[in-house]
Amino acid sequence: MKEFLQLMRRFVSPYKKYIGWAIVLNVLSAVFNVFSFTLLIPILNILFKTGSGEKVYHFMEWGSDDLKDVVINNFYYYVTQLIEVHGPIMTLLFMGLFLALMTMLKTSCYFGSSAVMIPLRTGVVRDIRIMVYSKVMHLPLGFFSQERKGDIIARMSGDVGEIENSITSSLDMLLKNPILILFYFTTLIITSWQLTLFTIVVLPGMGWLMGKVGKKLKRQSLEAQGKWSDTMSQLEETLGGLRIIKAFIAEDKMVDRFTRCSNELRDATNKVAVRQALAHPMSEFLGTLLIVLVLWFGGMLILGDEHSSLEAPTFIFYMVILYSIINPLKDFAKAGYNIPKGLASMERVDKILKAENPIKEPVNPLPLHGMNRQIEFKDVSFSYDGKREVLKHINLVVPKGQTIALVGQSGSGKSTLVDLLPRYHDIHFGEIMIDGVSTKNFRIHDLRGLIGNVNQEAILFNDTFFNNIAFGVENATLEQVMEAAKIANAHDFIMETEHGYNTNIGDRGGKLSGGQRQRISIARAILKNPPILILDEATSALDTESERLVQEALERLMKTRTTIAIAHRLSTIKNADEICVLYEGEIVERGRHEALLEKNGYYKRLNDMQSLS
Repeated sequence: MKEFLQLMRRFVSPYKKYIGWAIVLNVLSAVFNVFSFTLLIPILNILFKTGSGEKVYHFMEWGSDDLKDVVINNFYYYVTQLIEVHGPIMTLLFMGLFLALMTMLKTSCYFGSSAVMIPLRTGVVRDIRIMVYSKVMHLPLGFFSQERKGDIIARMSGDVGEIENSITSSLDMLLKNPILILFYFTTLIITSWQLTLFTIVVLPGMGWLMGKVGKKLKRQSLEAQGKWSDTMSQLEETLGGLRIIKAFIAEDKMVDRFTRCSNELRDATNKVAVRQALAHPMSEFLGTLLIVLVLWFGGMLILGDEHSSLEAPTFIFYMVILYSIINPLKDFAKAGYNIPKGLASMERVDKILKAENPIKEPVNPLPLHGMNRQIEFKDVSFSYDGKREVLKHINLVVPKGQTIALVGQSGSGKSTLVDLLPRYHDIHFGEIMIDGVSTKNFRIHDLRGLIGNVNQEAILFNDTFFNNIAFGVENATLEQVMEAAKIANAHDFIMETEHGYNTNIGDRGGKLSGGQRQRISIARAILKNPPILILDEATSALDTESERLVQEALERLMKTRTTIAIAHRLSTIKNADEICVLYEGEIVERGRHEALLEKNGYYKRLNDMQSLS
């Protein structure tokens, strides 16, 4: 219950006004409901000419006796007056119409209480999804090397849906059912305290049985949601790797893997569903058992005591109210199943929301409007897992306006080194400085605003050419976008499409060739016009002619900018001001292209291998 109340405080607080209206409407619904049931007693008396129907009543002044007795007496007084004036048939019709009116008011209030809760439910779901998405946007890249994308998607879809169901059930449990139970229970006590006392004695045992059934539900729900995440991860991996799957004729293998995941999900879901399915029949059986016991005890009171104040119509009214209280109690039982499922899902969502971001903003950030002198990596070491160092004691100075190239075998630390500059990861040892000031002293937004990226794999979005090129650049004009596309040699093929710059390029740019996707990515970096460029194999996906044209454009662009370029093809970085050769996380050689060839070292071997190939 403590976890549940914390969940409510976290997400329901902004919607207090809806809760207030729901409480008011639920109170009115309960009042109209009880009042409509009260009409059953005189109706039964009239129909069967029993009990109160044969008595003579006189009007009692309010406050002249016990409130309960005054209300009952005056109610019957007005009923008998109606019978005397209009006869029993017309009185029965009047009371039936009044019962219909009370029922209409009750159902209207019930509908209103449900309707005002809809914005709360949908608002909470929206808030959680936005919170998770926002958190994902601000977590470091290292978080996603440990978490699967499919798992994150599952938490934003399936888990958030379970939280919605939990909140819906819990709000009914808190706002509607307690009010109904309170009014019904009060009515039961007023009608017959002996029967109500007997009911109170029986109920705790039934509640204990229901609690035993729901005890394991949270653990089983956690397991089921975990299997759902596995299935989503499998699907995401499949969609992202279809080309490789088909190339290796691995369709059947992937189907087998997905089938195993689906079977495990089915088994886990079955356990939860069976336990949930048990809630309704068990509550139905226990409710019927309660009715039977009360019928037996009430029958004893009526039949065994001639002077009992409990008459047959009143007893029937009592049974109707008692049966009405069972539905709210069933909803309590149902909530007892949905709430643990929601708490289990919230636990999984909280793994994202409460994930610590090790990359901290400075308390007193320094202004950063550009770079005047240099970038410096001073004795930088870095490890992803805190054990094996990927970079070891890197010392590197990148003067303003110069191009520094990083070369080396795969896994030598080139991409990791450039990822440290915009603080995608934070270093464990050493310091990275711009103009002599540590990058940790600048706002992350300001730091990354100085840097433009063109990666080996072009990252594009399911949007138009214009929006992909203008991504991250506010108020970009069509002329500016077109100019950037021309420099990147992308304008011509864009204009050949049906809608030009307004053409949608598909999911991840799937409608384009690899070279076209890369040129759009380059155009995006050109439009941003940053003082620092990071080129990670920027031309590797281009054909020979496009590579030549884009390389010329990039060289013109780099003349006035500080550039760090990663290259496997050494021919693309021959004109770099300095080439740094990395091997197992260390800079083993540095210098210009010709000087490194003359050293006859590791760079020379790399160059010779590429020449042979």
